[in-house]
Amino acid sequence: MQRPELHEHIITTAGNLFYVNGYNATGINEIVEKCNIAKATLYSHFKSKEDICIAYLQQRHDALLASLRPFVSRRKNGKNQLTAIFDYLRDQYREENFHGCWGLKTFGELSPKQKKISSTIQKQKKELLLYLGEVVAENVNNVSKAEIEKYSGGLYLLYESAATESHLFKNDWPIYMAKNMASNLFENAEIN
Repeated sequence: MQRPELHEHIITTAGNLFYVNGYNATGINEIVEKCNIAKATLYSHFKSKEDICIAYLQQRHDALLASLRPFVSRRKNGKNQLTAIFDYLRDQYREENFHGCWGLKTFGELSPKQKKISSTIQKQKKELLLYLGEVVAENVNNVSKAEIEKYSGGLYLLYESAATESHLFKNDWPIYMAKNMASNLFENAEIN
């Protein structure tokens, strides 16, 4: 395996372990064993478990945005695009290995000293929030900056809670409820 492929293999393998078993419950030895590599090989790619985790979080975040953007843009303008993130989440939920939001799942295990991982997750959540602001700006007419923040913040909070609650209850009713509530956010808005 070439170095770039091996690097990605380590991130993906460790990431799957972090996502399913938890960050704290996953040890370096388990990552090495699942990757079928020597510990020295792992450390030639990453200095620490924390660095692997940050790479995993970035890989997941990049994949989310890379698939979410076209998913939303293929929807008809207006409420369909404004609430598309919930359809996207429903599709994610229906995949075999859905365990909620990887970022919040990891964040829930961190100590206050693990600021590097925390700030990575926070940055990624801000990027998602900004993207939702773009969707709002493109689909709501005559909208002020304050209204964009209000609408995108509402979508974001509903999305995050739907991801968490659907995993908690092992059911997709929170996603449907969040989508319905999101539609109500725009009752008085001038939609494209």
